[in-house]
Amino acid sequence: MKAAVRARYGPPEVVSVSDVEKPVVKDGDVLVKVRATTVNRTDCAMRAAQPFIWRFMTGLVRPNVPVLGTEFAGDVEEVGGGVTAFRPGDKVFGYNDARFGAHAEYMVIPQGGTLAPLPRGLSYEEAAPGTEGAHYALSMITWAKVRAGHDVLVYGATGAIGSAAVQLLKHAGAKVTAVCGTKHLDLVRRLGADRAVDYTATDFTADEQRYDVVIDAVGKSTFGRCRRLLKPRGIYVASDVGPLWQNLFLTAVTPLFGGRRVRFPFPKHDAGTARHFKELIESGEFRPVIDRQYPLDEIVDAYRYVETGQKTGNVVITVTTPES
Repeated sequence: MKAAVRARYGPPEVVSVSDVEKPVVKDGDVLVKVRATTVNRTDCAMRAAQPFIWRFMTGLVRPNVPVLGTEFAGDVEEVGGGVTAFRPGDKVFGYNDARFGAHAEYMVIPQGGTLAPLPRGLSYEEAAPGTEGAHYALSMITWAKVRAGHDVLVYGATGAIGSAAVQLLKHAGAKVTAVCGTKHLDLVRRLGADRAVDYTATDFTADEQRYDVVIDAVGKSTFGRCRRLLKPRGIYVASDVGPLWQNLFLTAVTPLFGGRRVRFPFPKHDAGTARHFKELIESGEFRPVIDRQYPLDEIVDAYRYVETGQKTGNVVITVTTPES
């Protein structure tokens, strides 16, 4: 099968498309013929081993995960022993950051993993970006204990995580302020933001409004910068560990003082999460935002574009077509 493979850590150019062995299906596994996938921040971090600590989990000198790719949409090709939730021919979508492997024509995922039937009315390319950014966004909203009526600011509201967060927050009944660049102000309003702040025209941290929750969806700010935006018992939550991994430290320390707090979320991975996004998509409450699409053979160009930091929503990769 064709797959995007890397044998060492480094820039996008370490990835090449070549022929590799088709994965073996074991008991409890589902073999998916991948139709579409994405290139996202997780893939970029894993590919480059940045931060360095990734190497302690994926290989100190050389990567032990040659094929990246976390989210996907495709068709069930085969099921292993004991699998009852899916059968060959089912159209599915999901997320797998335990084994990765979605940047290939075939991948395996446990039947109890983040896997669900394809949302009705969506193509493979439309459904593939429905889990990665969304599950990070959902975990931040959950860990921050956002409730209806809460005032929430989302910094980086047009990335995969941020664009999902705006929609999921509106579904939760929050009042959303979205921070983005000039050209995306209309987009975040369409996604449901009650208010849009142009960070190129003003310093969003100087905002006079105070918030129950501040979500940094791009990992480019800090609790120190955003602290003044929070109400007395407000919560700051980020998609990144922050400089010197400070968000992990602050998560442990800030609750001791009884005021503004930092929380660092740990996403949940299971079939229920995938089904939840399927239901939200089918109800019209959530729709993944897509920026660009590339064929698998041009995945290096996709990596280069994602690393410009200028993408809007998601970058989708077409792996195979229904005719293939």
